[in-house]
Order: sequence, then structure tokens, then C-alpha cells
Amino acid sequence: MILYTSGTTGVPKGAMITHKMLFWNSVNTALRLDINSSDHTQAYAPLFHTGGWNVLFTPFLQHGASHTILESFDPDLILELIEKEHSTVLFGVPTMMKMLADSPRFETTDLSSLRYAVVGGAPMPIPLIEIWHQKDVPIRQGYGLTEVGPNCFSLNQDAAISKQGSIGFPNFYMDARVLSEAGEEVRIDEPGELCLRSPVVTPGYWRKPVETSKTITDGWFHTGDMARKDKDGYYYIVDRKKNMFISGGENVYPAEVEATLIQHSDISDAAVIGISDEKWGEVGLAFIVSKRELDIDEVREFCLKSLAKYKTPKQVCLVEGLPVNDSGKLDRKQLIKMYKQQKERK
Repeated sequence: MILYTSGTTGVPKGAMITHKMLFWNSVNTALRLDINSSDHTQAYAPLFHTGGWNVLFTPFLQHGASHTILESFDPDLILELIEKEHSTVLFGVPTMMKMLADSPRFETTDLSSLRYAVVGGAPMPIPLIEIWHQKDVPIRQGYGLTEVGPNCFSLNQDAAISKQGSIGFPNFYMDARVLSEAGEEVRIDEPGELCLRSPVVTPGYWRKPVETSKTITDGWFHTGDMARKDKDGYYYIVDRKKNMFISGGENVYPAEVEATLIQHSDISDAAVIGISDEKWGEVGLAFIVSKRELDIDEVREFCLKSLAKYKTPKQVCLVEGLPVNDSGKLDRKQLIKMYKQQKERK
């Protein structure tokens, strides 16, 4: 099949997905998640996205497990079916997990049949993890991408809190390296580009040989994601390489700032982009979904408790919600468009 990348930071490209990739992804997934023929779940992620096809659907098919296929994501219906059909595994991105937790049915639904929930696409905030843990549903976070896997890393549910933000360890048939711009492996806790080698790596992009050669070198797929590895061997995604901006000569990764912002008790969601600045070159603009009015001074004061000064947002824009694409991921291109429109109005 050909699956197109989400295009949240650039133009979508068609990744060629082979039978070999599907087979090894299925093996990796079953080994890590203990999938067997007694498992059951609901399929509702869009089938133009690798999550809909390959996080659980194809591995479940190979191992004789079952699915109820839904036309779309409906939190109330899914909760009803989990209880009615005694589902054993749940999959979703953090946005979906929050919508399920916000449903009026959530508190009264019997979720005891679930062995765990598999979450990917973005780090899941600790307050949301704790909400699911209170319902005795362990959270297993992971990492993957359309062109590789997509089940590349997995964090055991026992480390969901102690290793907040981690994607865990590489799955069994997966080699991983974190490289500097010079192509050398970086030191512990130093950010670098995550590169992967495995039977689950795509042979390339459909009719795009130049892009393919830039992305895959000597069998290693350059993910474009900046990552780090801690002293215990756990991996963390710092941010997309393309999302980074430079403020006063220092690298700023929006994901780190966003993770700090959502720790504020009145902030339910946040996104940060770099905008041009005469003095610093670029500074951070934070789009914030808040329960009350927040000014820039309060936001900066909160951020300075855990972030360096150059990482704290210089501007704040309060919004009712953040734009997401059809896969449920934050659409940064729309954020940039929103900023430009706001600037033009001024």
C-alpha cells in the first residue's frame, strides 16, 4: 500500500508499505504487547493513516484477534462497546484519550476488561495518565512513524509516571541511534536526530527518489525527530527537527515548552511556534487554551520556574482550541497561518 505522511510540517509524501514491513511490524507488536487470539478492540482511527492500519489492526489480524470496525471516532459509542464487548486493548492519540475521559460515560463505564491502553502520536500529559490509572487502565506509550513500523518503541506501563515523556526502548527487531549533525552518536541526554534500522523501514517514497536518498542512508532511516537517551537507556523525543527555532543563538524545542505549559492548572492545551524578532532572531509564541484569562507575565513567570529564560514564550495568544489534522495531531501549519492572519489584522 501507499500511505501518505501527515504533512503537519511540510508537503505529504507517499510512503511505500510492503508486505515485509507489515509482517515484521506485526511480530514486533505482538512480542511487545502480548497479543493473542483472545484480544479484542475497536478500529476507529482513519485508514489513510498508519495508526488505523498498523498499530493494532494488521497485528491483530495476523494473530487471530478481533476488531469491531467503526466509521469514525465516537467517544460515547467506544466506551459503550468496550464494556459490552469486553475489549482487552485500547489505542488512541492523547487527544482521543482526553475525549474519552471527558465523556459523561467515562465514570460509569466498566473498563476492567482492558489490559492497557496504547498511546502514541504525542506525549501524554501526566494528569491525563493519572485519570486513566484511577480507572485501573495502565497506559503504554510508544513511538512510531508512517515510514517505519509504526510500532518502533514502547514504554512499559509500570514506567508511565517515573519516566514521563519517554517513548521507552526500541522494539525487538529495531536498531536505534541518536546522531549529531556530523553523523556521530551523541552523549547521554544530548539531543540528536533519531535514526532507525529495521526490516520495518520503508523502501522509499513513491516516485520521489531524491527525498528517499536524503532520508535513507546505508539502511538507516533519518526520522527528522530530535531525541535523547537517558542514563537508564530510555529514549525521549525532544521535538521535530523542523519545529525547532533559534532564539538568541540557542535552540528552542517547542515540545519542551508545551510540556511545561500544560502543567499549569488553568491551561488545558498549548502549542508553541517560533516567530521573527528583531532583537533575538526568533522568539516563542504560545497558543493557549485556558480556563480563564492569562496574561503573558503570568505565563512567563510560571515557565521560568522550570525553563531557561530564552525558552519562555515572549507572546501569548488565547484560543478556544488548537487546530488538528484528520489524524488528531496538532497542525502547526494552521498555527502559522493563524499568526499571520492575526498580524495582518493589527
